Amino acid sequence: MDDVVSTVRQGERAAPGGRLEVMSRDELAACARWASTFADERKDHRYYELVEDTIQPEFVFRYFAVKDESGTVRAVQPFFIIDQDLLVGMSPRIGAVTAFIRRLWPRFMTMRTLMVGCAAGEGHLDGEHGALGMCAQILAQGLVPQARKLKSRLIVMKEFPARYRSVLQCFVAQGYTRVPSMPMTSLNIDYADFDDYMKRALTSATRKKLRKNFAASTRAEPLEMSVVHDASDVIDEIYPLYLQVYHRSTLHFEKLTKAYFCELGRLMPDKTRFFLWRQGGKIVAFGLCMVQHQDICGEYVGFDYAVALDLHLYHYVTRDIVSWAIANGYKSFRSSALNYDPKLHLRHVLDPIDLYVRHTSPVINFGLKRALPWLEPTRYDKTLPKFPNYKDLWA
Repeated sequence: MDDVVSTVRQGERAAPGGRLEVMSRDELAACARWASTFADERKDHRYYELVEDTIQPEFVFRYFAVKDESGTVRAVQPFFIIDQDLLVGMSPRIGAVTAFIRRLWPRFMTMRTLMVGCAAGEGHLDGEHGALGMCAQILAQGLVPQARKLKSRLIVMKEFPARYRSVLQCFVAQGYTRVPSMPMTSLNIDYADFDDYMKRALTSATRKKLRKNFAASTRAEPLEMSVVHDASDVIDEIYPLYLQVYHRSTLHFEKLTKAYFCELGRLMPDKTRFFLWRQGGKIVAFGLCMVQHQDICGEYVGFDYAVALDLHLYHYVTRDIVSWAIANGYKSFRSSALNYDPKLHLRHVLDPIDLYVRHTSPVINFGLKRALPWLEPTRYDKTLPKFPNYKDLWA
């Protein structure tokens, strides 16, 4: 596949006002723009290097240099190439039919895909504020020929926050279809403390349930929380807890490695916080959060399910993280996708992220545009429509 990527440089196709060029990791090191890429996001350029080095070795990771008409690099846009299962997130009934078909046709509804964005998190559009529109136009006009040279039939702008909808409208004009991905959530935590949050934000029924859960935790052997930037010395304890949560999920995205957790704390200690809960000296839960400005974002959790359900660790962990965040001046708690029911009752709101999808064949793309609303995974989640801003997924 590396040989395929290298051929993209031959006969680069220019878009009006600029062009795309593919860069490898070695070439990226000499690009001055890269050091400031995504600097205002919690997952800056260091995170993309980490992901490339530690997870999904079967992916091919590369980077688009978005150049203006003078040849100046105005943005760097990471991408990767995968074999994408188009039926991820479909209802169990359809999944059973798909499994039967794939016994005879292993690659049924699986397509080689060029993904623009992050392999472990939401995507962002690089470029100086005044140049975002230009960079988006160059991407929108240049991705189809690039994908064809990379022998990828499908193109996906992966999980871009809703705030980009205006600037990414040029993709819709180029034949892309915008559909929602499984959304993140956001919780206002601008309160004096957790008790103040419960009193002012939650219903009496939810408060009663939480207090009952917390009481159950206090009747057991005490839990002790600690916060560290680097969890490499406890990786053999926390990684099995991550795997327990991963394997219980009905939807699987990226599978992280031990190296990911170790290197994240080492490379990005300014933005990484590991919350650890010990009972009798043994770690029974952890939460990985990343911080930026006044936001703290819960990325991944791990639980020892031998005790997690009896101790109601999900709510216990949430309370401790939110309490710590409030005490340290954070105003918003964001959370990654899935597990929406408890978030609904805790008064999270949806934080939409979008996919922009098109096929390189205009004929196939015509049919794909009509099929995508039935393939997108949010349609089959029963909790999402209960959120007050559910319509924002499509707005």
